[in-house]
Amino acid sequence: MERTPTTSLAREGRNISITLSARAALYPLSHAVIYPHTRDHYGRVSYTHLTYAKLDADSTRVALALQRYGVHAGQRTVLMLPPGLDFFTLTFALFKLGAIPVLIDPGMGVKNLKQCLEQVEPQVFIGNLKANLARQILGWCKGSLQHCVTTSRVGVLRTARLQELLFHAPSIFNFTPFVPATNSLAAILFTSGSTGPAKGTEYTHENFYAQIEALKELYAIEPGEIDMCTFPLFALFAPALGMTAVIPDMDASKPGQVNPERIFEAFDNFHISNMFGSPALLRRVATYGCRQGRKLPSLKRVISAGAPVPASILRQMESMLRPECQVYTPYGATEALPVCSIGNHEILTYTAAKTDMGAGICVGTPVAGVDVRIIRICDAAIDSWDDVELMPAGEGGVGEICVRGPQVTAAYYRREHATKNAKIYSGSSDFYHRMGDVGYMDELGRVWFCGRKNHRVETAEATLFTIPCEAVFNLHPQVARTALVGCGDRGTQRAVLCVELNPDVSVHQHSIVIADLKAIQHQYPHTAEISAFLIHPDFPVDVRHNAKIFREHLALWAQERLK
Repeated sequence: MERTPTTSLAREGRNISITLSARAALYPLSHAVIYPHTRDHYGRVSYTHLTYAKLDADSTRVALALQRYGVHAGQRTVLMLPPGLDFFTLTFALFKLGAIPVLIDPGMGVKNLKQCLEQVEPQVFIGNLKANLARQILGWCKGSLQHCVTTSRVGVLRTARLQELLFHAPSIFNFTPFVPATNSLAAILFTSGSTGPAKGTEYTHENFYAQIEALKELYAIEPGEIDMCTFPLFALFAPALGMTAVIPDMDASKPGQVNPERIFEAFDNFHISNMFGSPALLRRVATYGCRQGRKLPSLKRVISAGAPVPASILRQMESMLRPECQVYTPYGATEALPVCSIGNHEILTYTAAKTDMGAGICVGTPVAGVDVRIIRICDAAIDSWDDVELMPAGEGGVGEICVRGPQVTAAYYRREHATKNAKIYSGSSDFYHRMGDVGYMDELGRVWFCGRKNHRVETAEATLFTIPCEAVFNLHPQVARTALVGCGDRGTQRAVLCVELNPDVSVHQHSIVIADLKAIQHQYPHTAEISAFLIHPDFPVDVRHNAKIFREHLALWAQERLK
């Protein structure tokens, strides 16, 4: 289903940093970023901030300082900082300079971090004291780095201090932002690596503009709103959309361990109208808020991405919001966002009941300007769109989800094989991105997500998809969550359901729960091929969203258990 956007922010040769400068010209004294700086002996938080004029001027000054130091357009520049004033200032400085920010979530772990850095071979490294010490101790990027910068006051061996570079920076009035060529590389954003090796996604300035436009139109976001940013990469959209970014007091790399009191503290201190949070963060906020009888009357919308939000969490969040406020769950990925969107009103009223019966998770209708197609599942690369077979609408038409649109990125950095497997070309330059997900489109044009393509289980008799199978078992009151995995070679796999129980379930009750799950299994034809149920103490999850289950690890564990 394809829709045409009514307006377009994207212009050839327009640097994405122009969005900041334009906002600074119109509303120079409006707050751009607010950051919790410290706490007094009573535990009260004090904030520091940057106005739009100050953020624009500071980022220009930093761009000049880096340029004088030797950083230039086109250089791949790792930026390893927690979300805060320096993170925003340096990101926009790199855009203005034409350097290529490389953004890697530090929460993915040291091993994965090193692999990402080896893949991208950055020429510049900018980080805080902790990041620079890790770089030196662990030997990151030894063969490629030409310039290293620290934002800390403490010096690091063979590393320039940003504060000293700024002292010698020339006047900001002598600086002209870099003018990018059409489709030139603007940034490299790494995927989470939760379902395979993390890959560097190539973003152009046009991709960023298209994302900003889509988010603005989709959620009716207006300049002057106050945004609570709990995920660093999404936080960058706030200044571009003209919002004030409020950074809560939390470890952004561990959203599933957030202290919910600190989230509500930010709500108490600011008239927050927009909130972005992963499902793991929303779970902690919703549980705490309902227990404390909290309300969030200032919110216009909540946006959650990274994984589906359970209906139970949506109901809890709904109880704290005004009736007209919704929790939106945009569907997409690092390579393409947003693709579809749906709100909690539609989920709780219409689609959640079908999800509980094994129909998959409805992720809504495609956003304006995005073409979504469902094709027959194929594990091999597909060179041309002429070679695909489209699936019919309805639950019987489960296939691969493919998308095309201006916010869809074209390639992975230095991963030609991965790019070839992920893109299907339709003409000389047009292409569809293979999301790596399976699902179907219903008669109303809504997309239903049924899981990751490489998580499907193919027995000798049937193909099972994770989300529809797991949903019917997750309703059991003593089950925390389940994960369908396949043991053996695809085509002759053994379908196994791994089960994580609630903490209060005793070992003596395990056999009773398993018996209940087997009884549930016989009520649904799509779960008939499950051959074993295994209790697992605590599912491994990805560290970025703390919500995506590592089914690959569980499959190896299950295979060992079944020997």
